[in-house]
Amino acid sequence: MTDEVGEWFAERTWQRAPWSVGELVEAKAGRSVSVVLPALDEQATVGSVVASVLAGAGSLVDEVVVVDSGSTDDTARVARRAGARVVAREDVLPGVPPRPGKGEVLWRSLAATTGDLVVFLDADLVDPDPGFAPALLGPLLTEQKPVLVKGFYRRPPGKGDEHGGRVTELVARPLLAALRPELRGVVQPLGGEYAARREFLESVPFAGGYGIDIGLLLDAHTRYGLDGIAQVNLGVRDHRHHGLARLGAMAREVTAAALARCGHPTAGSAPLWQFRQSSGRWLPRVHDVPPGDRPPLREVRGEP
Repeated sequence: MTDEVGEWFAERTWQRAPWSVGELVEAKAGRSVSVVLPALDEQATVGSVVASVLAGAGSLVDEVVVVDSGSTDDTARVARRAGARVVAREDVLPGVPPRPGKGEVLWRSLAATTGDLVVFLDADLVDPDPGFAPALLGPLLTEQKPVLVKGFYRRPPGKGDEHGGRVTELVARPLLAALRPELRGVVQPLGGEYAARREFLESVPFAGGYGIDIGLLLDAHTRYGLDGIAQVNLGVRDHRHHGLARLGAMAREVTAAALARCGHPTAGSAPLWQFRQSSGRWLPRVHDVPPGDRPPLREVRGEP
């Protein structure tokens, strides 16, 4: 690592979370905290994720909100029963027609919540640690410079690569090394567990689909430099796994968001062609890149 990256890694990486919930409650100093779970057909796991947040950070968190992205199962009922407030994607910013994808849900969640600090957790986590939310909030509540805190973790034994996932290792990490080498020290650039200051989140565009995670990382770096980013070890994280075709589509969305933020917007717009065999013939299956970024929420509200 270069001196700059090495110094940042040493100063802005917490290998364990040293803060107690009580210390963080005191450090809030009048600030409020929202925890957001984007969810689509996650009835099997969303309840345990909500319960883990309330068990581990109940006194620290002011609201837990599940934004339902059109589930056809019992996701909403299970989430409410666990103690979350559930908001349907289409009921937030009703004058703006909804688009599919994770980035859209996170963007709308800002209009459905009020916290000065926002924690995003995936709703498909398996056996989530109650310490996730407090760990992610620690640097925001105890330090002045970070605006975005990324969680990093290892996977349980027997779940493939225990470190980064396939899209991270084969796409995101090489992209960052080539386009934004200062971010080489980010352990999990695509991790779905992170926290940020609302003033930052409402001032930047939101990429569609799975480009949102790397998009926010790059925007934080562009605006605030390395000092604006921190990362915390969350220990072990497990979630539902996807097949290779789904991962390929995710990788295309990640690539589009990264290229757009690094000066190559048109290079990321072409659809992805994947191929399958049918009756001995190879046939294409086209995956379109999500439409352009959503504008900063501050602009949508007409705020300066």
